[in-house]
Amino acid sequence: MNSHVSGIIDTTPELAGFVSEADHIDVKTAESRASLREFTAGAMSWRPGWLRALFRARAVLARLLRLRDPDVPAGRPLAPEEISLVPGDKIAFFAVSAAAEDRYIVLEAADTHLTARLAIVTTPSADGDARFDVITVVKYHRWTGPLYFNLIRPFHHLVVAGMTRAGASRAPGSTPS
Repeated sequence: MNSHVSGIIDTTPELAGFVSEADHIDVKTAESRASLREFTAGAMSWRPGWLRALFRARAVLARLLRLRDPDVPAGRPLAPEEISLVPGDKIAFFAVSAAAEDRYIVLEAADTHLTARLAIVTTPSADGDARFDVITVVKYHRWTGPLYFNLIRPFHHLVVAGMTRAGASRAPGSTPS
């Protein structure tokens, strides 16, 4: 675990169990005046055309690897008030694993090959902005896990970076970093 993730765990110890046995962790960061719900709604609603095409290609790969959920639902843009913090509730194709208002939300998507978690952690700053850390945590379940993730990894970084920028842009005065 890198020092940036360790620092996040120090300030949000509730996440320790989600990252303890991860095979892959990465973090994208942005600053914004958005609330946690606004940021999450913006991030989960981001679907440019090339991403929709990428999900269609992913469906072919998922079928070849015999994954349980080959198709990712198209979904629709979400409003902040639709972001539930109740464990088990769905947000797009993720389920809420854990959450605390204006602090963090952990979303999970599990299949036969891997479990992917997306944690969004917000840390307020003195100037009114907040730092948002978007943490991807992946745990492989069988040989198809690392095969699948290594094939999508370059796109994963582009997708999560885009989601992070979209989440940050939900409030005026935002500056993705």
